[in-house]
Amino acid sequence: MKTSPLSHLFYKTALALSLASLGLVACADYQYDTSVYQFMEAERQKASPNAMYQYEQSMQGTLFAMYPTYWRLNYNLSSQSPDTVNAFVRQYPSNVMSEKLAADYAETKARQGDYASVRAVAHSIENADASEACAIGLGFNHAGDARALHQKSEVWLNTNIKQSLCDKLASEMANNPRITRTDRQEQLVRMIRIDGRQLSSRQPATDKISDIVNLARSLGLAIDYGTLSSIKANPNAFLTQFATSPYSETNQYLYIYAISQLAHRSYWQAQQQLSFDINADNAHPQKLLSDMAKRYAWRSIAVKRMNMNTDDGFNMEAVTWFRNSQGEPFNYEEAEDYAQVAIYFSQWADVAFAIEAMSMDKRSERIWQYWLARAYEQTGKQNQARQLYGSLANKLDYYGLLAKDRIGQRLSISDIGGNQLPAISARDADRVMKDANFARAFMLMQNNANPEHIQREWNWAVRNATKAGDHALIIAAAKKAHDMGVYNRSIYAAEYLHDKNPNAKVSALSHPTPPIYQHSFMNHSRNVGIDPAWALGITHKESRFQPNAKSGVGAGGLMQIMPATANMIARKIGSSGNATNPDTNIRYGTWYLSDKAREFNGQIAPATAAYNAGSNPVKKWLPKHGTISADQFVEAIPYFETRDYVKQVMTNATIYSTLMGQPISITQRMGNVSPSW
Repeated sequence: MKTSPLSHLFYKTALALSLASLGLVACADYQYDTSVYQFMEAERQKASPNAMYQYEQSMQGTLFAMYPTYWRLNYNLSSQSPDTVNAFVRQYPSNVMSEKLAADYAETKARQGDYASVRAVAHSIENADASEACAIGLGFNHAGDARALHQKSEVWLNTNIKQSLCDKLASEMANNPRITRTDRQEQLVRMIRIDGRQLSSRQPATDKISDIVNLARSLGLAIDYGTLSSIKANPNAFLTQFATSPYSETNQYLYIYAISQLAHRSYWQAQQQLSFDINADNAHPQKLLSDMAKRYAWRSIAVKRMNMNTDDGFNMEAVTWFRNSQGEPFNYEEAEDYAQVAIYFSQWADVAFAIEAMSMDKRSERIWQYWLARAYEQTGKQNQARQLYGSLANKLDYYGLLAKDRIGQRLSISDIGGNQLPAISARDADRVMKDANFARAFMLMQNNANPEHIQREWNWAVRNATKAGDHALIIAAAKKAHDMGVYNRSIYAAEYLHDKNPNAKVSALSHPTPPIYQHSFMNHSRNVGIDPAWALGITHKESRFQPNAKSGVGAGGLMQIMPATANMIARKIGSSGNATNPDTNIRYGTWYLSDKAREFNGQIAPATAAYNAGSNPVKKWLPKHGTISADQFVEAIPYFETRDYVKQVMTNATIYSTLMGQPISITQRMGNVSPSW
């Protein structure tokens, strides 16, 4: 006999109440909590504060009780008081929605300039993203609190700020009494060099003239709005006049501004102008340009050249221009640009210089520890290189696998935790649904709730269990998600655990091969002559084995095929299949991978990049002559998304090949990269 969903709900509710009345449900056992159904109904009405009041009453003491209150308070967040927000946090401690409400509130109040309210809730935000951290920084900065300076390295000299609150913090921090005159001079040069620069096609060009004028005045420099506007409109006019102008400190900053404005238009014209002025300066009885102005002018041109790599391809001139700028402090983005182009051209002394110019925190990141080791290895510092490689090799990530290869350590099945799913004790399996955070996540999964809610609750549960050191609980929860076919959640849990504790190696969970798709991957990959581990590595990155995954640009399915690409493939292989069907999607995806491999003469790293970014830009990133190792090619990819994509796919493919008993090292897999013609 079939029951309707409504009668099923009544049955589950009645069962839960009956069990509770008999004392059979422990207070920490959420197996029979039915508030998820009220949660689903409440979400449909969350735009009505009056309705939320009613749900708050009916859902008190349940697993999802915090949601209607969150939705009611968030409906008109700017009108809430800090006391109200903090009361919510106290009512629901250690809950993801408490932190989210506090973070949302901090951002809202920071935009309004109500910094006292920001400070009042700051203690409730532990996992702030970049924008939230800047909101908190604005609150502290306004009170003269030294904690504002925690954000200094991220915003003060950052030339690529994408969050409006971080931009606001960078401007307001200029008045912080703990900011020195040297700090202000460096910040002034930063703003001078980025004003008018368009960071991406999605963002408007920057307009820093007012901020530049205010900061210049604090330094006693006679820089006014009209002069900067005139230079911005016509930098060549100023540069022509500069040759006959008397030397002054103000003019040095205006020169950097003019060269930077010219570089925004054409780095080549700016380079020619600077070279001319330097030669004229050498012949002039009185120096026209200070060494500081020359170095920063070269820096502006070098950075602009790096921003044009996708259009113009790589060129050694960028290395030369960065060398010319040595002697002035590098912010982390400039140092990364310098290191990136030096890596591409195997200029190992420059690589070491650029990394050593980074802050200690930045330099200690795994990416730069690996490349510092590569630079040391190439410049005769073998012992230092081997020590760095050894410290990296314990993790199963891109740089860990590369480091293993550099010191001759072969990846084995035991290194990745075996190819069998972990055995879960009955006690640990039982504990999963007794943990409120995991219970919420699983109930949302089971009821096909909004993926955003599922992800937020799951990630919070994993992080909290990791923080508590309860690795057995995480593995048990990941195994449960895996068995339900919710592979994106089991993958996240296993990867997060390994990242925080490299000794926890559960690759059978972090890199599943779903049985339902296994035959399709093996069969279609072999039919088109590609390694199945590569196809699995792509799918792991693209969809995490969610067959209904859809991207913001319309790509769909396990291997995220664009509709136009699917139509093209169907015509070429004579298929009339539906790309939303998992088997067809795998067939199309593996064929497309093989096509990219042919296009790039079997070079897997460029082919992987082309799967993500398209073939045309990748062709411009190939070396024009000779050969470079694939790790150098990958590190220089101008698109961050594609660069990260290739690293993850190559890591995934290496682990999959080991799980499948046919190990191929990551270095062997990627090989070298040369021109494709």
